[in-house]
Amino acid sequence: MFDIGADEFLLIAVVAIVVIGPKDLPRALRVAGQWIAKVRRVSGHFRSGIETMIREAELAEMEEKWRKQNEAIMQAHPEMPEMAADPALPSPAPVHDAAVHDPFDPPAEPKKQEQADPQLPLPPP
Repeated sequence: MFDIGADEFLLIAVVAIVVIGPKDLPRALRVAGQWIAKVRRVSGHFRSGIETMIREAELAEMEEKWRKQNEAIMQAHPEMPEMAADPALPSPAPVHDAAVHDPFDPPAEPKKQEQADPQLPLPPP
C-alpha cells in the first residue's frame, strides 16, 4: 500500500526509537495500532455502504428494464391473461402424496389371508 522497503522501515524504526524513546515505544505502537484499526473499520463501513448503494441502484435499473420488457410482452400478446383465467381450460391435478398419513384417518384394515377351498384336495406333504 505505502510501498515501504526494508531499509526505509529500518530508518523509521531508528528515528522512532530516538524520538519516542525505547521506554514509551510499545505504548506509542499500541496507540498507532488502535488508530489504524479504527481507520480500517470506518473505511470498511464506508465501502460497504457505497457497495450497498451501487447494488440498490443496479437493482432499480434491472427492475425498470424488466417492467418495460414485461409491458412490451403483454402488449404483443394481449390474449395471454384471458387464457389463464379461461374456465374451459383444464386445471392442474392436485398433488397427493401417498406417503403422507393423516392422523385423523381410521387405521387401514389388514388384508385377510385367502383360505384354502375345502373342496379342492390338499397337496401331499
